Amino acid sequence: MASIILGLGTSHTPMLNVKREEWPRFVESDPAIVPQRDKEGRVRTYDELLTLAPPSVRDWLNPGSFHARYDRAQAGIEKLRQVLARVRPDIIVIVGDDQRELFDDSNTPPFLVYWGNDIVSHQIARHLPWDWYNLANTRNYDAEQRRYPVAKDLALKMIDMLIGAGFDVATSSGLSPGAGENHAIGFVRQRIMPDKAVPVVPILINTFYPPNQPLPRRCYAFGRVLRHAVESWQEPARVAIVASGGLSHFTVDEELDRGFLDMLRRKDVTAFTEIPLAKLHAGNSEIRNWIAVAGAVENLELHWYDYVPGYRTMAGTGTGIAFAIWE
Repeated sequence: MASIILGLGTSHTPMLNVKREEWPRFVESDPAIVPQRDKEGRVRTYDELLTLAPPSVRDWLNPGSFHARYDRAQAGIEKLRQVLARVRPDIIVIVGDDQRELFDDSNTPPFLVYWGNDIVSHQIARHLPWDWYNLANTRNYDAEQRRYPVAKDLALKMIDMLIGAGFDVATSSGLSPGAGENHAIGFVRQRIMPDKAVPVVPILINTFYPPNQPLPRRCYAFGRVLRHAVESWQEPARVAIVASGGLSHFTVDEELDRGFLDMLRRKDVTAFTEIPLAKLHAGNSEIRNWIAVAGAVENLELHWYDYVPGYRTMAGTGTGIAFAIWE
């Protein structure tokens, strides 16, 4: 019988893919990100965020702070890699979100389980105005097209259990011509997995785009069903599950991030499933992926986590960079 023996959480921000000396360069790109939102979810211009940011943000924006935080974040990635190398799971379930890479307004499911025999990785051009930013995004994919195995039978078991539990889950057994796994899946494969060829089950949650973003409590229930599906699968597989994305961005919200991580540590399900929806906007919305994984690993303990406040401009923009291990 299969079991989930490990849970991981990781941010997948481009800040983790750029070079050490490039963190200050986000001041070039962040003013062009629209729409921006403040910590309460209200739409703001970049200039408005500049007026709202506390003066203490300046203390983060110096070479020493940039370099120390960059190194700490890279150490977090390496720690997750080392854990996977030690545990050597048979299958890795990756819970992420899509940002108009595979879906658009014509079809955006709230939950999707991929059950094809394999999935393609190849570089997807984003054509942003900044070459250094584009290069960072390419690190989420293989330079040449490559197919990786999918744990199809487990994916089908999950679909069956989800339907039985009342989730009308969307499914996919293949990608459109020219498409490949999106950044939420690709980051985990390229940066976290020591063996990129371990079979995966890609799962996507629509965290970003109204009007059908699932409620946090629904994400937690979804994760619980994933665990039940694994435990009822008759194969003797050791399964790891990974939350990909988050925490707060594009405005860093330390209070939200640190509070959420503490809720996970305390297993305060009521608290983290009742986070105000106004807080789960833009990149903050990827917290839903972590909530789903928390449901899947509710029988495990949050063994370790780390948090890096990824401030990168005077407007307080950046990413709340987080890593976690459940064992």
